[in-house]
Amino acid sequence: MSLTCSISGEPPQDPVVSTKTGHVYERRLILKYLADNGTDPVSGEKLEEADLISIKASAKAAAPRPPTATSIPALLHTFQNEWDALVLEMSNLRQQNNSLRQELSYALYAQDAANRVVARLIRERDSSREALSNVQASMGITPAPAGGDVEMAEENGAQEGLPKEIVDQMNETQAALSAARKKRKAPAGWATPAEVKTFTAIHTIPSLHSASPAGINSLAVSSANPSQFLTGGNDKIVQLYDRSTDKVLASLKGHTKKVNHVSFREKEGDNTLILSAGADKVAKIWSHDSASGEFLPKATIRLHKGELTGLAVHPTSTVAILGSADKTYSLHELTNFTQIYQSSPFDDPFSSLAVHPDGALLALGTANSKIQICDVRTGSVAATISPPDVETPFAVNSLSFSENGYHLLAPDSTSSVAIWDLRKMKAAHSIALGDGFKIGRVAYDYSAQFLGVAGSEGVRLFAHKTWDELARFEEAGDVSSIVFGAQGKEVWGTSGREVRIWGLPQ
Repeated sequence: MSLTCSISGEPPQDPVVSTKTGHVYERRLILKYLADNGTDPVSGEKLEEADLISIKASAKAAAPRPPTATSIPALLHTFQNEWDALVLEMSNLRQQNNSLRQELSYALYAQDAANRVVARLIRERDSSREALSNVQASMGITPAPAGGDVEMAEENGAQEGLPKEIVDQMNETQAALSAARKKRKAPAGWATPAEVKTFTAIHTIPSLHSASPAGINSLAVSSANPSQFLTGGNDKIVQLYDRSTDKVLASLKGHTKKVNHVSFREKEGDNTLILSAGADKVAKIWSHDSASGEFLPKATIRLHKGELTGLAVHPTSTVAILGSADKTYSLHELTNFTQIYQSSPFDDPFSSLAVHPDGALLALGTANSKIQICDVRTGSVAATISPPDVETPFAVNSLSFSENGYHLLAPDSTSSVAIWDLRKMKAAHSIALGDGFKIGRVAYDYSAQFLGVAGSEGVRLFAHKTWDELARFEEAGDVSSIVFGAQGKEVWGTSGREVRIWGLPQ
C-alpha cells in the first residue's frame, strides 16, 4: 500500500505522520504550513512539530511512478522514449563494432606483412652467412662461432629456463614419483617371465587407415580405457579405435604429411587430449568434448623448422614435449596450449625422444648415434651417451626408460639394443638381434621386468637383468611400433595396416 501526502496528494519523499490525526504529510510541506498556521491542515486542530513522527521507508523499495506515467498515453510516450534511446545506443554500438573490425583487419594485415618481412630477412641473413662462410673458407679464415651472434644470444636469453610455476609442478611430481618408485616391486597380478614365454597371437585388427599410402607409424593404448587405442598413419590421419566394439571412434585430420607419433593425455578431472606429431613439422592437439562425445581441435603447433621426430607427455600431465630434426626440442603447456620453452640448436638432428618416469630428465636420440640427456627444468645437458666403436653413424630412432628410472633402452646399432645404466652412465648389456634385423621401436613394460623390440623381422621380448629371449613373433613381418598392454599380459604391435595383439593363450 503506497502513502500519499494529505497536502499535495503525491507520494512523499520524506514522509511524516501526525500523532493526533494519523494523516501522512511531506515533511517540508507540513513544516511550512505549521509555521504559517500552527494547526493540522485537515482537522484544524492545534499541531506542533513535536507531534510529527518520521516514517522509515525501505531503501530498496522502488519509488512509485509519477502521475504522468499512470495513464496509457503517458505510458506509450515513455515506452517510445525508451525505444528511441535503445535504437540510438544500438546504432552507436554498431558504428563502434565496424570501427573495431577495421582496426583488427588492419592489425592482422600489418602482422602478416611483418611476418613476411621477417621471413625474408631471415632468408637473406642465412644466405649472407653462408656466403661469408664460403669466402672465409676460401681465404683460410676460421669462421666465428655461432654463439657470438647477437641475435642468437638474445633468443637464448629469452628461452632461459621454464616458468617458476611449471618448475614447481615438476619438482613436486618428481618428489612424489621418486619416493613411490624406490624399491618398488612388480604390481600384484603382473605377468611373469614364464607367462610371457607362452604368449601367442590372440587378436588382429585389419584394414586401419587408408590403403594408399598404407602403413601405421605409431601406436598408443589408453590407460583409462585399455580397449581404446590411437594410431598415426602414412595417410596423414590419426585414428581412435575401440577394440571391444571393433569400431573407429574418430578419424582426426589436419596433417599434410605422415603422422610420426601419437599420444594420449589422460588426467583425472580434465578432458582427455589426443596429441600427434608429423613429418609436416606440425603437432596437433584435440580435446574430448563431453557434450558431443567428439574430439575437437584445440591447438596446432607450428614452431619447428624440421620434421617432428619425438612426442611425449610429461608426468605432470600439464606439459607436452616435442623433438625435431631441426636440432631443437620444445615444451608446450596443455592448459592454455602455449609454448613455454624451446632449446637452443644442438649439433645433431633429433631422431627420438623419451621422458624419465620422474619427469626430471629428457633423453633425446640423435641422427649421429648419440643420446643427449637433458634436465627438463633448466634445459642444460646432464650427460651424453654414445656407443663405443661406432664405425657407421646411425639414427637412434627409439628410446624407453625403465619404470624404476635406472635404465634406458636404446639401439646401439641398427640391429642391436643396449641397456644403459644411468647410475654409471655405461651400457649394462647389449643384445644383438641379427644383421638382418632393423630396429623400428623399443619399449619397457611398466614393471621393468621385460623389454620389447619391434623391427623388420617382427617382435622380440626379453627379460630384464637375465636378458633371456622370452618370445619371438615373426609372422607380422615388419613391425613399426610396440606397446605393452594392461598388466604386461599383452603386447601390441603395428604392421602395415594392421594392429596385432599377442598375449596369454585364450
